Amino acid sequence: MTHKIRKIEYFNTTVKDQPGASYKLLNQLSELGIDQVAFVAIPTGPANTQLTIFPDDSSRLIAEAKRSNILLDGPHPAILVQGDDELGALEGIHNKLFMANVNVYASMGVTDGKGGFGYLIYIREEEFERAMQALA
Repeated sequence: MTHKIRKIEYFNTTVKDQPGASYKLLNQLSELGIDQVAFVAIPTGPANTQLTIFPDDSSRLIAEAKRSNILLDGPHPAILVQGDDELGALEGIHNKLFMANVNVYASMGVTDGKGGFGYLIYIREEEFERAMQALA
C-alpha cells in the first residue's frame, strides 16, 4: 500500500444556510487565486452552515481573507492521506493511530474511481505530532 501523508491546515467560516452561499465563497476564493485541497460544508443548525476550507497555501488564504473581510477560524491541523485504494487501507491507518493512543475526532474520505483515495483526518492539536509519527 502506497500512501502519501502530509500535514494540512484548515479554516472554518460560517454562512447563512441558503442557496448559493457555498458557491459565493468558492467563487470569491477562486477569484483571489486560492487553490484548495479540499472543501467541506456541514449544517450547524437550522439557519447556518459551516464551511471548511483546506487551502494549498495557508498563508496566502490568511492574507487574502484579511484583505477581503472573510472571517476565518483557524488554522487548525489535519492530516491528508492520499494513496492506493486497497481493501483495508483505512483500517491500517486507524490501527496505527489507535496503537499510538491518538483519537480521530472526525474524518472523511473519497475514492477517485481510478484506484486512488483521499482521506482527511481531524486530530486534536495536542495529539497531532504523535499522530504524524505513528503514520510516518
